[in-house]
Amino acid sequence: MYQWHACSIRGRSRHAARRRGMTLVEVSVAVAVIGIGVTALVVAAGSSARVNDTSREITQATLLVQEAREWTLDLPFQDQDDGDMGNPPGPDGSDPQDFVDDLDDLIGEDGEGVTYSPPHDGQGYDIYLMSDWSQEFQLDWRDPADLDQSVSPGGSDVVYVTVTIRHGDKAVMTSGWLVTRGSDE
Repeated sequence: MYQWHACSIRGRSRHAARRRGMTLVEVSVAVAVIGIGVTALVVAAGSSARVNDTSREITQATLLVQEAREWTLDLPFQDQDDGDMGNPPGPDGSDPQDFVDDLDDLIGEDGEGVTYSPPHDGQGYDIYLMSDWSQEFQLDWRDPADLDQSVSPGGSDVVYVTVTIRHGDKAVMTSGWLVTRGSDE
């Protein structure tokens, strides 16, 4: 009996010794699980960076839309200079406009909108630190009785201003608003 017990103990210790190490299959599974986890972390970090870049672009574009809106709402609806009174809507000087003294100056000589790069702030000054950004303005005169209906340039006291904000060649945001002729004009 004593020998059998000793033999049994030795048999168990050999079996326990074999179970202390990991088999090749167990190591392979562990490496695969760790690899999948690391890959998921790398993908998540890359996605996070892209989301942050997109958020930053949208925030900058929103700022530029607000600046453009503030600028256009502060501009007189039509020329205030006696020499320019009665001129059709459009630029009174160079193109693109170096000097904008009224809303309709945001139309280029070709009748299309004007693009500013660098973009302009709420007072019409260049934002030089954003030279890779631009603001594209379009003006569309609207029928006051039916704001969905366009009329000829200058043919209304209501203008729908559209601005498209670009970062490089990519359009980031487009927004629009109505501007009406003030009663003091």
